[in-house]
Amino acid sequence: MTAEEFFLQRMDRRPYRGVKMRFFKGKLSVIMPAYNEGHHIYKNLKETHGVLKRSRCGFEVILVDDGSGDNTYSEAMSAARDLGCTIPVNIAKNSGKGNALKEGFARATGDYVIFLDADLDLHPAQLSRVFKIMRNERADVIVGSKYHPDSAIDYPFSRKVLSKVYAGVMNVLFDLNLHDTQTGMKVFRREVLDRVFPLVTCKGFAFDIEVLTNARNLGYKVVEAPVVLDNRREMQWGRITIKDMYKMWIDTMAIYYRVNRNKPEKSKSSDPGAAKDHKGYGAVKR
Repeated sequence: MTAEEFFLQRMDRRPYRGVKMRFFKGKLSVIMPAYNEGHHIYKNLKETHGVLKRSRCGFEVILVDDGSGDNTYSEAMSAARDLGCTIPVNIAKNSGKGNALKEGFARATGDYVIFLDADLDLHPAQLSRVFKIMRNERADVIVGSKYHPDSAIDYPFSRKVLSKVYAGVMNVLFDLNLHDTQTGMKVFRREVLDRVFPLVTCKGFAFDIEVLTNARNLGYKVVEAPVVLDNRREMQWGRITIKDMYKMWIDTMAIYYRVNRNKPEKSKSSDPGAAKDHKGYGAVKR
């Protein structure tokens, strides 16, 4: 069974089955940050291309090598030559997933921007369901959530506990009303990141919190979506040490200060006409 067949089989046990890969009239930019993923990055890029080609819309895959010590970048260059529609980006020194995503966005030209972890624990075949939810909810941002009632996850118990505790603390601090902020699949209307990224300074693990909190404070609608997560692969980004957790807490407190300092007095949501134009939602096929 291929990885895509595995994910589709598990998706078929959940709602939204049978969604066709026709998202909207526009272009997708998929940004994949990678660190020491050389052993499977060519295969994962090829798999992602196969899914996106069936979407029948324009797309580009931006692979950002965040200072890897292996052959990640050379494998991405090979994929760009063989597959097309691939933009390899090399960062000389490892500087964090958040910085890698910002570097990728600087080169993105799509109407919608997707953050997708390069290990494909979250398979891109799920994007059809994610975009249907985005259309139906008229959302500006979709956050994949491991704790959505329709999610199917294979995840270590210790990681579940840490993730739930962190999410609970984040909701107390930032009032995000989200069950999960760290899952590696998110979709944004381009306008959101155009406005949010200039406000974001965190480069590490807490990057997602700063992005989502600023998006919410600017009045954008953020909605969670179910995911199928297969933890059989080695998770390079998932190796969180005590030192990482300490730094993440320091970063989180700094974000709490910044977002409250920059919080607008009047959000976009107070403007009755601000959220009426959601380009492309009506073009999603059932």
